Amino acid sequence: MNTERFEMMMVQYQRLVYSVCYQMVCDEQLAQDLAQDTFLSAWLHLDSCREGNEKAWLCRIAVNKAKDHLKSAAVRRSAVWEPEKMEVLSADTDMQAALESRDAAQRTAQMVHQLRAPYREVCVACFLGGLTPAQTARQLGRPLGTVRTQLFRGRALLRGQLAAAV
Repeated sequence: MNTERFEMMMVQYQRLVYSVCYQMVCDEQLAQDLAQDTFLSAWLHLDSCREGNEKAWLCRIAVNKAKDHLKSAAVRRSAVWEPEKMEVLSADTDMQAALESRDAAQRTAQMVHQLRAPYREVCVACFLGGLTPAQTARQLGRPLGTVRTQLFRGRALLRGQLAAAV
């Protein structure tokens, strides 16, 4: 596929790609960013697109980009560790519940910092630092499988501590 054909494909499918992204993330600006990422990825991997399969190929890339964003550590971290940034409290929101939620997040973060040595570094990097397991593995110089196992075990230890605290 040449550059002209790719540009025509972009014009033809830009609304479709944006719609797919928007349906998954429900945020206009984010959907625009993901649509751009989709076309950039498509351009970089143009040789993997079979002739006549462009529409489905682009939709699959868009879905994967949106899924990757939704599973990203930054999104999980903002939902779990930073509740004060998730929404502006309205007048009828129960302030006591909001404060308790913030305190619970802080206590949980303290529990992460108190984990045993091999689990603490990995859990702090992923849960509090927003790194992916692959980034954490590179940063700590550990195999990816080891990091994933340590995350799994660290999460289990945290679950046990949280259950005991409740």
